Amino acid sequence: MIPTITAFESSPDRGRGLARDMRVRWALEEVGQPYTVRLLSFSAMKETAHRALHPFGQIPTYEEGDLALFESGAIVLHIAERHAGLLPEDANARARAITWMFASLNTVEPPILELQTAKFLESDKPWSEQRLPLIKDRIRARLGELSDRLGEADWLDGAFSAGDLMMAGVLLRLKASGMLDEYPNLAAYVARGEARPAFKRAFAAQLAVFTGKAQ
Repeated sequence: MIPTITAFESSPDRGRGLARDMRVRWALEEVGQPYTVRLLSFSAMKETAHRALHPFGQIPTYEEGDLALFESGAIVLHIAERHAGLLPEDANARARAITWMFASLNTVEPPILELQTAKFLESDKPWSEQRLPLIKDRIRARLGELSDRLGEADWLDGAFSAGDLMMAGVLLRLKASGMLDEYPNLAAYVARGEARPAFKRAFAAQLAVFTGKAQ
């Protein structure tokens, strides 16, 4: 059965691969699973029909037969467990890959999202200028720790896994800020993710929505 995912009809990221449906698209492309996309307006995301799939009125969602999922991490984990290619066969390596998925969302992404909130939603606040350096310090602390752990390796734990997919997806949010360039091994790590054919296909599909070329 071909799954259906939801995505922004008009994405705030302007097709830069930052919206969370990108992570799901990438995972599906990595495992060779065809999928369809239902595009939603911001108003449709808050309607009852969509909230039945995603109680918080966001994207992405994932529907496959009687199964409906929300949250990009949960969806990617489901895809990785259902199809070969994103999780190692060895039980311990598999557990470590899943750990990196959680780390990307729970440890690395929160301060990055804080930075985006501060820049785009709170820039007019009187305390915004004082807050930004504190947020950046928290981001640099996490990036430094991640950089030390990655070292000169290509991926976080042996071969490319769903943990790398999620981590690279999170780090992509920092490209425009220039902060990623302060850690050359992390910048190279993200570039390796972007160079994967599956990423390129997913990126092209998401960009096509923004440019009006989606089929």
